[in-house]
Amino acid sequence: MIIKQLSVFIENKTGRINEVTHILGQNGVNMTAFSLAESADFGILRMVVSDVELAKRVLKEAHFGVSVTDVLCFSCPNTPGSLSTVLEYLAKEDIFIEYMYAFSKGDTANVVIRPTDVNRCVEILTFYNCDLLNSNNLEQQ
Repeated sequence: MIIKQLSVFIENKTGRINEVTHILGQNGVNMTAFSLAESADFGILRMVVSDVELAKRVLKEAHFGVSVTDVLCFSCPNTPGSLSTVLEYLAKEDIFIEYMYAFSKGDTANVVIRPTDVNRCVEILTFYNCDLLNSNNLEQQ
């Protein structure tokens, strides 16, 4: 249920994102989901990838700052209010979400979240019968 996510620190310069994607592609690592957040001097590329250890190694060899974080991913209907319902479950239990990103395809939306208490979040989402995904079934979405 818990997914390992890479966070890659990238200078705000033209071509740096392409360097990351090129290195991953050359090494056969697929990006399943990603989000890019920026500040004045650098960006943080958060990614769910097909091979976390390989991606971490090759990016560090290329002198990128890389960290690994536990996140969760769940599916919900791609309809108005569906995400709100799930987030309400978490809010009622005082689960704080540091960040999230999502993508949809057809009738299904997949949401990646970084809660402050990952294990408690799993318990809550399981209790409410939410469709938690692991990295294998996320790639098949």
